[in-house]
Amino acid sequence: YEGNVGSVARAMKNFGFSDLVLVRPCEIGDFGLAMASHARDLIERARMVDALEEAVAGANLVLGTSGIRGLSTDRHLRVPSLSPKELAERLQGTKGEVALLLGREDDGLSREELLACDIVVTIPTSREYPIMNLSHAATILFYELSSVEPGDLALASPENLAHLLAHFRAALAESEYHRHKLEKTMLMLKRILGRAQLTDREVQTLHGIVRNLRWGAEHRGGEPPEDGEARVTAEMKRAGRAQNPPI
Repeated sequence: YEGNVGSVARAMKNFGFSDLVLVRPCEIGDFGLAMASHARDLIERARMVDALEEAVAGANLVLGTSGIRGLSTDRHLRVPSLSPKELAERLQGTKGEVALLLGREDDGLSREELLACDIVVTIPTSREYPIMNLSHAATILFYELSSVEPGDLALASPENLAHLLAHFRAALAESEYHRHKLEKTMLMLKRILGRAQLTDREVQTLHGIVRNLRWGAEHRGGEPPEDGEARVTAEMKRAGRAQNPPI
């Protein structure tokens, strides 16, 4: 509700954050602006969007928040979560855009929204009452993340990561991987790649590995192409997805 939006904006300004995006927000009137206090300018210039995909477009990492640690989306797939402190430690020295996704006050983020995230973060609380007020949780997250010092380790672009996942999917399909396991496996790969915080060069190397595996499956006993990684890079350039030149 508008009071929480104002309180989140105030906490953002307390710790040096200013890029606020609201997905299908409630009406924000005098009460919300009053709760924002001297951060009302963040609300006035916030971007309003209709879909989550639009809100996080261009982010190198999407961080989802949950009040349940070690969330299980089903009995086969656990979603491991980081504490705010662990998250800040992982982000130290990196360079890129990170989107922190906060859910609704009443029921947080939906299962589908959490599955769209690269990393899930949870604040350790008492088991007796683990769910925090939205703005209180946001304040803790902003406090920990304000300690992150950017560095030179540029995170892979979202376009290159999406292309790598598509490459993995194609390889699994060609290998006649179990269809009923494909989506869960792809989600697991997305989580692993998200926590790995890959660079674009590492993404290109993984492309080369997958390409050679696909070539080997088709030409058993033959010699794999020596320029597999270079070919993948060329394909990415033609698709307009490669952000860095091959090294």
